[in-house]
Amino acid sequence: MAGMFAAAPPPSAPLSNGALVRRLLRLTWRYRLGCLKVLSIQLVLLTMGLAGLSLTGLGIDYIRLHLAAPHASAAAGASAGVRPVAAAWLPTDWPPMHVIALLAGIILLLALCRALLNYAYQISVNILLQQQLVVDLRAVIYDKLQQLSFRFFDANSTGSIITRVTGDVQSVRMFLDQVLFQSVIMLVSLTVYIIYMVSLSPGLTLACLATTPLLAVMSLWFSKKIQPSYALNRTLVERMVQYLAESIQGIAVTKGFGREAENRARFETANRAVYEQQLGIFWRVSLFSPAVGILTRVNMVMLLSYGGWLVVQGRLPLGTGLVVFAGLLEQFSGQVNNIAGVVNSVQQSLIGARRVFEVLDAPVEVRSAPDAMPCPRLQGAVRFERVEFSYSGIDPVLRDISLDVAPGQCVAILGATGAGKSVLMSLIPRFYDVTGGRLLVDGIDVRHLHLDDLRRNIGLVFQESFLFSNTVAANIAFGHPGATPAQIEKAARIAAAHDFIMQLPQGYDTVLGESGNTLSGGQRQRLAIARAVLLEPAILLLDDPTAAIDSETEHEIFEALDRAIAGRTTFIVAHRLSTLRRADFIIVMENGRIVQRGVHAELMRVPGPYRHVASLQLVDARELEPPAPEGAA
Repeated sequence: MAGMFAAAPPPSAPLSNGALVRRLLRLTWRYRLGCLKVLSIQLVLLTMGLAGLSLTGLGIDYIRLHLAAPHASAAAGASAGVRPVAAAWLPTDWPPMHVIALLAGIILLLALCRALLNYAYQISVNILLQQQLVVDLRAVIYDKLQQLSFRFFDANSTGSIITRVTGDVQSVRMFLDQVLFQSVIMLVSLTVYIIYMVSLSPGLTLACLATTPLLAVMSLWFSKKIQPSYALNRTLVERMVQYLAESIQGIAVTKGFGREAENRARFETANRAVYEQQLGIFWRVSLFSPAVGILTRVNMVMLLSYGGWLVVQGRLPLGTGLVVFAGLLEQFSGQVNNIAGVVNSVQQSLIGARRVFEVLDAPVEVRSAPDAMPCPRLQGAVRFERVEFSYSGIDPVLRDISLDVAPGQCVAILGATGAGKSVLMSLIPRFYDVTGGRLLVDGIDVRHLHLDDLRRNIGLVFQESFLFSNTVAANIAFGHPGATPAQIEKAARIAAAHDFIMQLPQGYDTVLGESGNTLSGGQRQRLAIARAVLLEPAILLLDDPTAAIDSETEHEIFEALDRAIAGRTTFIVAHRLSTLRRADFIIVMENGRIVQRGVHAELMRVPGPYRHVASLQLVDARELEPPAPEGAA
């Protein structure tokens, strides 16, 4: 499926409207059979409509010919100059009322067939666009999001990404339904109408359609004028969705500080901005549509005046001439009036499609090389060789990092916020690629290892644990879906999670709420640790895993983790001395550099940031000790 929406090379500038239309047409070609079916139904509907109109005109001429008194008909024919002539295929030996009933029956049958075909058209369009294109396109965008590095998510807000996957995909649907299909139908219909009208009266056709070029100029001008407004509308909607997402995620903070009223006011402001901006668009569209309608009414004035004169002069039949021409002109005017809707849809669809293609065209910065080496099982030796990293390519986040970690060693990382600790660990599973130097695992540059194999050898526990709206067992087995219940339970016991899990209503089958919000922070963290341990990885990355856990639980977890860490290379971001002392050695980071390294005893003997942090914790610990009893020696 992904090949159907293959991304173009990343453009150096935003896609032009012409380039967007070409991309959308290529996308349409993937569904050409469905599109051909839809357009074929419309052509049949057009043919039936013309047939019904022609039969109506024929019926009027037949009535004039056969139902009027012979002398009155002759006088009318003499005054009109043209005597109405019935179609040759009509029965000549039938009573006139039977012939009229036949014509009425055929017209009714055509109307019923058109109703059935309109139903088939709506079903076909819905299946093609909503069930196939939209579903496929959303799946491809989601797949692309899974491939993109963290850099993309750093640069795009959650609200923006959600809007692109939901609302903007509908813009592509709009292009096919309300732009491409309608434009083709409009073009074919207008061509057929013009040919039919010219066959009836070239002069009357020219007179009635004299304003059409002006309509085309107005439409092009309006399209260019309205485009910036639609672009601004998308931005405002995205801001509103982003604020809504943040408000829901931060509802506990909002209620805790009593900021509900302020949040309501802020959302109302964002919502009102969208409304007022949309209202401005609607006003302009509403003014454009009547302007187009006025010009099309001028055509009807020309029809009644000039066409009526032609009928009186006997140069045009009333039924198959003027009446049919009037019906054709009405249909023509209706299609021309649709220009305003198509122009409106063009701008909305192109703006949304541009945002969809921005995701599809985003470069996949981290991927397996074509000649990547499979690594089903790693030993866990990690080496940083003068590694540098920068988000923007200008300001380095990590500078000249050199570090050797032997298989099975545990490395603790200490540093203030923003020192680069989490970024350092993010380079190991290639959430980002280094921008300088090399990072090797088992002596191989990680960029030469198969990405999936590399990550399956790494267990991760992030600082903020995220759990899915699924069962406890499914969350633990997320990285190893084939794990047995016994393996899941073993991992939970290692993470000191088994006891509280068994106290849940359905134990391991308990379905957690969104992000695991029905659990405490410590419980969520223990499930995250169990999820990492279940993989039995060669490398463990623990980003301050005990930050949300009390001291007693921390002691229980680390007693269990001591068994899990044994034989595995472990990187652990930590700030508590109880954690730091467990490591084989410690590195201290400041401003993206390693400024100290060694074991606890060594680092305590030299002045520096480690001794400063450790001393503060030791002072706090002494202050918390109970006072000695009076009289004690």
